[in-house]
Amino acid sequence: MPLDGKLIKRLNKSLGVVDDHGTAGPRLLDDSRRLWDRVRRFIAMKLVDAEGLDLEALELACYALQLPQRRPKALTGKPGRSTLRERAEEAAELLISIAGGEASEDLLDRTARVLHEMPHRSPMLDEAKIMADALNLDDFGVTGLIHMAILTGRQGGGVAQVADGSEKREQYGYWDARLKDGFHFEPVRQIARRRLEHARHLADLLSAELREDKP
Repeated sequence: MPLDGKLIKRLNKSLGVVDDHGTAGPRLLDDSRRLWDRVRRFIAMKLVDAEGLDLEALELACYALQLPQRRPKALTGKPGRSTLRERAEEAAELLISIAGGEASEDLLDRTARVLHEMPHRSPMLDEAKIMADALNLDDFGVTGLIHMAILTGRQGGGVAQVADGSEKREQYGYWDARLKDGFHFEPVRQIARRRLEHARHLADLLSAELREDKP
């Protein structure tokens, strides 16, 4: 069953503002729709038994995870990167405050349970497993590199910092750890591996261009 039209309208309004400064833009709404498309693709791949999946809660969770967050502050005073658990917990809180008037209490409870289960190493709900893999995949590939560039720019960095961040992740084995522990389903892990090669290629090109600029 699709989500109620009034609820969608309320979510669209909230997602139309992308930061604490009131900046309007399509980024969050596009990201929520793209996440929902990915979840539906995973369902079509038959990663789990689709019979009985709570599609309403899954779709609403995709919107909730993109709601503008109250970014934690790093020691530098700049916005920090939230953990998956922090992101899920805040999404559940924001959803209740924003959509409480348009969504039923039962739907909010079901969605909150998916969000709270999502960061667990072995979630009980298939919905939580699918959501976790769908969200984690967003960090991989060209998409992940662009997300990194957006966050770096928000913190005052530029192309040099993006290149440096990519290099450090390789040096510290960040991606190997993410591939090992970040996915519940092997087919999604394989997609992540392919996307990672795309990102590595672009990062190598960026580093090469930066070296060309040096005397």
